[in-house]
Amino acid sequence: MRNIPLFKVFMAETAGAAVTQVLNSGFIGQGSKVEEFEAQLRNYFNQDFCLSLNSGTSGLHLAYHLLKNPHESRNSKWPGLESGDEVLTTALTCTASNFGILANNLRIKWVDINPNTLNLDYDDLERKITHKTKIIQLVHWGGYPNDLDRVREIQQKTKEMLGFKPAVIEDCAHSFGSTYKGKKIGTHGNLSMFSFQAIKHVTSIDGGLLITPHLELYKRGKLIRWYGIDRENNRKDFRCEADISEWGYKFHMNDVCATVGSENLKHADTIIKTHQANAAYYNQHLTTIPGITLLDNHPDYGSAYWIYTIKVKNRDGFIQKMKDHGIACSRVHERNDKHTCVKEFVSHLPALDRVISEMVCIPVGWWVTPEDREYIVSKMKEGW
Repeated sequence: MRNIPLFKVFMAETAGAAVTQVLNSGFIGQGSKVEEFEAQLRNYFNQDFCLSLNSGTSGLHLAYHLLKNPHESRNSKWPGLESGDEVLTTALTCTASNFGILANNLRIKWVDINPNTLNLDYDDLERKITHKTKIIQLVHWGGYPNDLDRVREIQQKTKEMLGFKPAVIEDCAHSFGSTYKGKKIGTHGNLSMFSFQAIKHVTSIDGGLLITPHLELYKRGKLIRWYGIDRENNRKDFRCEADISEWGYKFHMNDVCATVGSENLKHADTIIKTHQANAAYYNQHLTTIPGITLLDNHPDYGSAYWIYTIKVKNRDGFIQKMKDHGIACSRVHERNDKHTCVKEFVSHLPALDRVISEMVCIPVGWWVTPEDREYIVSKMKEGW
């Protein structure tokens, strides 16, 4: 019997030797390797303001912290945050997406999902905006982008009604290499977080990236990720000499993780193309199987397919059938609104209520061979 996992760690063959050099160098903290990795990421995204971090979760936490101060630009006037301001967000995601909201003394307001994409329902999003709505958080489920044009329209309507645009934070943990209308996710002018956790497209063992749209946010983030200490301009003794104007966190990446990330990033295009090729095969061959409904796949929305999600009738029976034939399946994430720590934010989410009992993810990653995907489809065609 085959054993086809849902997730698998990709590690470049060159990573071990590269890490050994760093381990034996006498310097393993935030140093030249972090700078090299950030330079590679700036080149990959064609974005200047890339901050490497110790996790994607830290990236979201930092994003909320950065938005507490007012900010003005040509296209928006950001009023800053007050305790109790609201973040409109999805409940269908990893809890890491939403716990940073609570950690920054903000309130969650759940938005329902579009059952055809598992991203936000934009009509519900627009209905729920109030004068307390300061942030919209997007999660690109499985790598399939949200409609960023529609979100911008909602921002503009809010400015016309309330005098300010809610900031947008994109949780891009699933979507390294995804594109929206031909342009990479993370490059559309919003605060955008990526994850380099173990099983993502590109891993640095653990780590994250925050892309900021403005120089001001980048400069503050660079300080705040390491206690608020300026590591570049304080040349006498960066630990002791300079005044710290704004306290910060220990969110920085280290040279060991950065080295792993650098070596794996060289293979990013191949990894992503393999995910996409496997997804294209499923999109073609699963359409006529009774009991299976595929999600939307619009050509303007270029998913990197970190996971491939379908809706199935009798999901428990489906998962057991796949397990019996060595094919790992899972829903991957629990809905966040069921947890005790967020019970005060309960909201009626009818689309999520319907979908949650049907959705399941099947193996789609770089380790899935053409023979594997044919085998998976053949077992699905047998029924369950």
